[in-house]
Amino acid sequence: MQFMEQDYVECPELSGKTIQTLRIYKDTRDGTDVQIELTDGTSFTCSLSHEPTVKASLYRGGVGTPQTIREYEI
Repeated sequence: MQFMEQDYVECPELSGKTIQTLRIYKDTRDGTDVQIELTDGTSFTCSLSHEPTVKASLYRGGVGTPQTIREYEI
């Protein structure tokens, strides 16, 4: 598996292989696991997860457009 500064991960070792079974496991808070069993006896797994982010704003409301005083992000 190659990790480069791209928006995707390419796995050239899987090219041309035949899938025997594909399983997507329910998210158990650690991420959703995908398991692919190939007909040549190899397996490929990956885990997909989404880290929570926190965004908040301090603003002054009233008549018209609210005035943003400060924005926070974790």
